[in-house]
Parts: sequence; structure tokens; C-alpha cells
Amino acid sequence: MSKLLLVSCCAPCSCAVIAKLAEEKRNFAVLFYNPNIQPAEEYEKRRQENERFCQERNVPFISLEYDPENWLQAVKGFENEPERGERCSVCFHLRLKRAMEYAKENGFDAVSSVLGVSRYKDMAQVNRAAQKASEETGVFYDETNWRKGGLEQQRQQLVKETGMYAQDYFGCPFSVRTPSSICGKSRLSKSI
Repeated sequence: MSKLLLVSCCAPCSCAVIAKLAEEKRNFAVLFYNPNIQPAEEYEKRRQENERFCQERNVPFISLEYDPENWLQAVKGFENEPERGERCSVCFHLRLKRAMEYAKENGFDAVSSVLGVSRYKDMAQVNRAAQKASEETGVFYDETNWRKGGLEQQRQQLVKETGMYAQDYFGCPFSVRTPSSICGKSRLSKSI
């Protein structure tokens, strides 16, 4: 059985996928690498909630370094880009490439992600960034569309049932001005 590394941006976006893979007894682990999430307190809330959800299902949870300075350097010059703009492409590539490097170093056969689960994200944009990272690292990227097969409804149900921490912006300090549907919320966020 192949070993999958699932890149998670947060528990609300990944919970239905984690539950599905766990129920199917898939050989997988969840990877949390999100240097885009700021401030650090918000990052920690999201990391802890993701880890808690995984622990409750006996799913291995891996948290990589929190390096917002590296992320800010990578997106420098793209601060005013809209959601789905070039900043998002750079961000997805940075995170997915780091995940694939980890996967390669630690015996995973493939990487998949929930980075395109939100309806406010462009799944094709995520997949393009992943393919570029895949070519650079030699790690296979599984482009499964985790929005389909009833997973969106299951995601909303799990968030409600578990009382999961539900953030109201994507995490990037530049997204606080953008409506977010993470966890079913859809409102403008306050500035950090």
C-alpha cells in the first residue's frame, strides 16, 4: 500500500478528508506546514486544532517549522495581489515543495493537499503549483478533488459536531481583507 502525505492548511478544511482516509484504513499522515499563517497565535490555534483532530482518529500528525520570515521573503512584491493572484501561486508552491521534500526524505510515495478545498481558492492554481514542485522534487502529487463525493457536507457537519475552532480568514496577513468560507463562514475579517 502506498504511503500518502496529506498537506493540511487547517482542521476545518481537512477534517472530512482525514476522516475518510482513516475510515478507509489508508496509510497516510497529515503534514502541517503553513508559514503563511499570521500572527503566531493564530498559527498555533490552527496547528493545535489540526493535531487534536488527528490524535482523536489515531492519524500521524507532522508539524514542520514555522518560518513566516521565509514566506514573507518569497511573496515580497506580491502583497497587494488579490486572492487567487500571483501571491497565492508563490505561497502554494513554497508550501507544497517543502512538503514534497519532507515526503521524499521520509519514505512517502505521494503528496496530496486540501489547499484548494475552499470555494474561494482555485484548485487548478494549487495543482499547477504542485506539479511544478513535483517536477522539482520528483515526488508524485495526487490531484484528488477533495471537494467532491459528499466531503463538503461531511466537512461542515464535522466542524459543527466537534465544535472545531473556525477561523474567518485564510491565515495570510494579506487575506484578512477577503471573505472566507473556511468552516462555512463568509464575512470580511478584521485586520490583524
